[in-house]
Amino acid sequence: MPIARVRATRSAAGGAKKSAAPTAATATKSGARKTVARNASAATTKARATAPSALIDARIAELADWRGAMLARLRELIREADPDVVEEWKWGNVPVWSHAGIICTGETYKSVVKTTFAKGAALDDPSRLFNSSLEGNTRRAIDFSEGDAIDENALKALVRSAVALNMASAAERSAKKSSAGKSKAGVQRRSARG
Repeated sequence: MPIARVRATRSAAGGAKKSAAPTAATATKSGARKTVARNASAATTKARATAPSALIDARIAELADWRGAMLARLRELIREADPDVVEEWKWGNVPVWSHAGIICTGETYKSVVKTTFAKGAALDDPSRLFNSSLEGNTRRAIDFSEGDAIDENALKALVRSAVALNMASAAERSAKKSSAGKSKAGVQRRSARG
């Protein structure tokens, strides 16, 4: 419905008399509002479409083979192990799960789905799930090939251990910052008395 008709209809319904023909200024403002509204809507849609969870969903759908199914199951287990996990999308195309720091990533390759634990070398692995990146001092990974079964309980235990390690590290950093701030304040007070 043209702007003039809309205004005339509103005027008739509202009882106030207004001109049916919009002025140039009114038409420009109205057009600008519509453009702003359209742009805001497009930005919201784009933000939703590029949210990490949506990108991970898209990656799983894009794979459409055993790797997609494996990544989807790993994601589900990580979420079960830590309901407060934060999904992220880093380094261009890598799903990342975090809680007070990176827990693990979910990389997909031609023949494996790799779950890399950022601080895996510091985690106990009694079930010996780690089978890749064993030589480093920090990371450890689990390579899943087509047909591999997931030891779900052991994987959840690793995720929970990684979260606990991240939380302890975050608490330690916070305590160091707090004590550094207190000692700095004490030095400033002493030098002011000086």
